[in-house]
Amino acid sequence: MSKGFFIDTTLCTACRGCQVACKQWHDLPAEHTVNTGSFQNPPDLSFDTYKLVRMTEDVIDGRLHWLFFPEQCRHCIEPPCLESAGEPSAIFKDENTGAVLFTANTADLSADDIIGSCPYNIPRKNDAGILAKCDMCNDRVINGLLPACVKTCPTKGIWTSGTGRMKALAEKHLETAKRNSQSRSSGKDSVRVIYLTGFDPSEYHKSTMAGPGLLWHEHQLIMEHEVPHNLFVKLLFHIRMSMMGSKDAREFLKQDISPFKEIFSYILLLHTKSGKSKLFVCQK
Repeated sequence: MSKGFFIDTTLCTACRGCQVACKQWHDLPAEHTVNTGSFQNPPDLSFDTYKLVRMTEDVIDGRLHWLFFPEQCRHCIEPPCLESAGEPSAIFKDENTGAVLFTANTADLSADDIIGSCPYNIPRKNDAGILAKCDMCNDRVINGLLPACVKTCPTKGIWTSGTGRMKALAEKHLETAKRNSQSRSSGKDSVRVIYLTGFDPSEYHKSTMAGPGLLWHEHQLIMEHEVPHNLFVKLLFHIRMSMMGSKDAREFLKQDISPFKEIFSYILLLHTKSGKSKLFVCQK
């Protein structure tokens, strides 16, 4: 049965038990870090850190709040990374659990293309160009065990079960949380990891919402205009790189890409006018 996660950030205490459990189960080394002025450690996801509790101090409605967000791969229903790779020996989806899995064969892919296609900026590469990320503890799940992060969470802020049950649980928690805050859930129709946040997701971290990888609105454009998915992913990657000053990306965008030129021009305008998209993948 296809699995899903529900993460209630309103119950997260930033104990980082999930973060440590993930490292222990996958036998990942600790990282050498320095004091950056934040309790968040390490500073970001990496090839050796699949799960990270992000910590943000923010003033909302005149009050100081400490926001915690356990970041991980969302295991998208239609994974852009998988489509961008086009190589099942490198990136594939376990049809029984829904987990999106990377192998060492990602070394043969363009790592930057794969990373650029992810709307949540999750995959990370090592010096050899091999990509890594959360694998949903797929080896545990197929053997009837809970993912390490779920098993370890002391406040029961992380749940996993069938995707249908997770959606229902998200709705139940949302109704309870709404009585005391501005809570909302995100992503329940497009990803397998559903988050409940106490405030606007953008307050937590820039990657809590879909970024300029593949946005929900742009997925709709793909369907409506029958644009080949791989070509679409490649275009968005070059748009991002062009905005960062890449000359090669600018040359790519000058090509005649008929019969999709009109729709591509619209998306290019959408990104260059705003600098970044403000669209949610899905929000309650």
